[in-house]
Amino acid sequence: MSKIIGVIVIILLIVLYSSYYTIPEGKQVVLLQFGKPVGKPIQEAGLKFKIPLIQKARFFEKRILKWDGDPNQIPTKDKKYIWVDTTARWRISDALKFLQNVATESGAASRLDDIIDAVVRNFISKNILVEVVRSADWVAPVRDEELEGGRATVTPLLDVEMKAKIDFGREKITQAILEEAAKITPQYGIELVDVKIKRINYVESVRNKVYERMISERKRVAAEYRSEGEGKRAEILGTMEKELKKIRSGAYRTAQEIRGKADAEATRIYGLAYSRDADFYTFYKTLETYRAASNNNAYIILSTDSDYYKYLKKIWK
Repeated sequence: MSKIIGVIVIILLIVLYSSYYTIPEGKQVVLLQFGKPVGKPIQEAGLKFKIPLIQKARFFEKRILKWDGDPNQIPTKDKKYIWVDTTARWRISDALKFLQNVATESGAASRLDDIIDAVVRNFISKNILVEVVRSADWVAPVRDEELEGGRATVTPLLDVEMKAKIDFGREKITQAILEEAAKITPQYGIELVDVKIKRINYVESVRNKVYERMISERKRVAAEYRSEGEGKRAEILGTMEKELKKIRSGAYRTAQEIRGKADAEATRIYGLAYSRDADFYTFYKTLETYRAASNNNAYIILSTDSDYYKYLKKIWK
């Protein structure tokens, strides 16, 4: 008898234990009875009661959840193919509808894939690329040519793209995507809190063309700088040669003037020195000619009556 009572007590304890459950903060519960939901979702945290063995508590998040879609290739209105990577924040607003329509968070993510991707594709294809990329209050930077008379460093096509007028901008487009998608999600018990475009990039083929255009633009600017540098180099070298010739000419003229003055002064000194004794000067110069006139490969035939030998005649006498 005591054993039977013990078993009954244990069974009663198990039944009593299974009739209570706790809802933590950030969670909500839908009660299932034989697999079907009963009553409204319970959102208040705390200790709750349910019919044991018949009812089961199904827990759902009340907090904001994250959704990340797969990047999609979408053409813009101006026929530029881009990859668009989108993210969103959502919460379970009606746990009962959520359970009946998508059941789990993975099911909700799959449904959001269809809803958000379709809306994003629709809005991206209806707008040009600059509208999707830029904000409405974006201002084109001042070009180099507008600063102290510098040169332009962008191509005319890129210049037009930079100064293109923005009617909507990225923020308004993402807000419109959120509003449009938020109209569909409540039927699944989902409240869409926010939608953002994480990243936009060209598809591979277009990206390569963009890179090629960027490279050619940089090469054009480099060639322009190089050409200007060569012109400056030629100008500097020409000025240097001109200045060098001017300096050399002045130096040569100064040297000739100094040399002329020195020769004149030397001639004056020689004249003063030799004018003191004309006979000695004549004798000295004649002896110099004797030394200079000796040549092993030549003969000079002169008459003995020549004045050239008058000093030798005197020696012989």
